[in-house]
Amino acid sequence: MKHLLSTLVAMTLFISCANDPKIEQVPPKTDYTVENEKEIVDYIAKNNLIAKRSDSGLYYVINDPGTGAQPTASSNVTVAYKGYYTNGTIFDQSKDAGISFGLNQVIKGWTEGIPYFKEGGSGILLIPSHLGYGSENVGPIPAGSVLIFDVKLISVNK
Repeated sequence: MKHLLSTLVAMTLFISCANDPKIEQVPPKTDYTVENEKEIVDYIAKNNLIAKRSDSGLYYVINDPGTGAQPTASSNVTVAYKGYYTNGTIFDQSKDAGISFGLNQVIKGWTEGIPYFKEGGSGILLIPSHLGYGSENVGPIPAGSVLIFDVKLISVNK
């Protein structure tokens, strides 16, 4: 009986807290997979790209495979890039000298996509939101956004 009473009190507190407007409720995550796939496929067709699709849903175009070292998902690399949406609006861009970072410290689309290139290689990564920033707004990037990056792998640093 004592355990039943404790359980009822705990459930009452949980239920009342769940309905309390002062307590921030976490909204359910939206799945943008179907919309992102259509947006990417339409973009590829409109721009006459020849892209490959990985099992994760990442699309990539290799303009130049490169001839140097090939990074792994945990490599530190220097990459020059331009990031934009399918409507062409640029949201980020590096200088020509690129920036250096660990591939295990960036969005999943980069961790997976950059190793398709060797040093000196360049191409395009078309990243669905589940491999980017997901169903959250992050800075200027709206939730569910498809991200496109023109990339050039300048060097594999380690």
